Amino acid sequence: MKIVDVCAFYSPRGGGVKTYVAQKLAIAERMEQDITILAPADEDAVVELGPRARIRTIASPRFPLDRKYWYFQDERALHAALDTLAPDFVEASSPWRSPLMVANWRPEVPKALIMHADPLSAYAYRWLEPIVSRETIDRRFVRYWDHLRQLGRLYDAVVCASDDLASRMTAGGVRNVVTVPMGVEPQRFSASKRNGDLRACLLAQCGLGPDATLLVAAGRLAPEKRLPMLVEAVTIAGRHRQLGLAIFGEGRDGTNILRSIGGNPHIRLFRPERDREKFASVLASADAFLHGCEAETFCMTAAEANASGIPVIAPDRGGAADFAKGQMGLSYRAADHADLVRAILTLPGSFAARSTGRLARAMDDHFAALFTIYQKLTSGELSSAA
Repeated sequence: MKIVDVCAFYSPRGGGVKTYVAQKLAIAERMEQDITILAPADEDAVVELGPRARIRTIASPRFPLDRKYWYFQDERALHAALDTLAPDFVEASSPWRSPLMVANWRPEVPKALIMHADPLSAYAYRWLEPIVSRETIDRRFVRYWDHLRQLGRLYDAVVCASDDLASRMTAGGVRNVVTVPMGVEPQRFSASKRNGDLRACLLAQCGLGPDATLLVAAGRLAPEKRLPMLVEAVTIAGRHRQLGLAIFGEGRDGTNILRSIGGNPHIRLFRPERDREKFASVLASADAFLHGCEAETFCMTAAEANASGIPVIAPDRGGAADFAKGQMGLSYRAADHADLVRAILTLPGSFAARSTGRLARAMDDHFAALFTIYQKLTSGELSSAA
């Protein structure tokens, strides 16, 4: 099956979507699917990554609020690229304008919308919920809900990676919603990757000895990730026990995060670790993974931390909440820094007895389920995914 992913969120310097795309291209080869990632960029180009895997870019403007990203502007150029690629199935990976462009191309070709973003949680709820109720916000943003409902009518499947997002989409009247949970790279992340020397090194860079607790946060540095809240909570909790926080990431909110760190020597901001094996060791060597965003559609890093056998401290809403349940997780009220402090201080002082992590869903399982849905939609076995 020839699949084209019209991926407006792809960037060579991106975060979770870039990781997802890399895994999709590798796994598609093994599953004998032909995948093209069609993304906006500075220039038209094709990068062949294998006989059945490639990234094709269309010259497009930079996104003004984050120059690492671009956005599709030319619908004719997008349609021309789709005409050339002639896919059996098309994905759109943004809930903004580009899925309408994609929907206008050959309506008879089956299509799926992948919900890689949850703008209502990332922006509207985050900004306004402290002032008014979520129900009031939804009424105020009825035009966006109308847009989502239109996409639900135009697409054969609206794919969500968590039940939290899928249930909200369904409750809001969006049709054809299906949940296909993501996963982690098999054998990549496990407690066996723990490295005592690496842990001691990270704690030393936080000005602490090996008896301190090492917390790790990772991902794109953006306001919705609430990293300044994490910094504040660790600073407060650090008055009661020795805590180090190592943050790995880059993005437009970096200056604000450094400002929030101030002179605290126990919190460090590092560039992202792009070597996946080294990052797996970082996670397994931490004493807990700390996350602040309640707007995740899945949260790949929380899944990887969970598979690495370390506790996940995450808000009680959004995709990351699934990994803050059970014995290896600690949840706190979303956006509540005082409850986050409580959760951090709940961590046990010793991690001598470590879990090997619950059996983590593999990305192979995610893509196998996804491609099965696509095959059934293409063959006419299903008229819609839901």
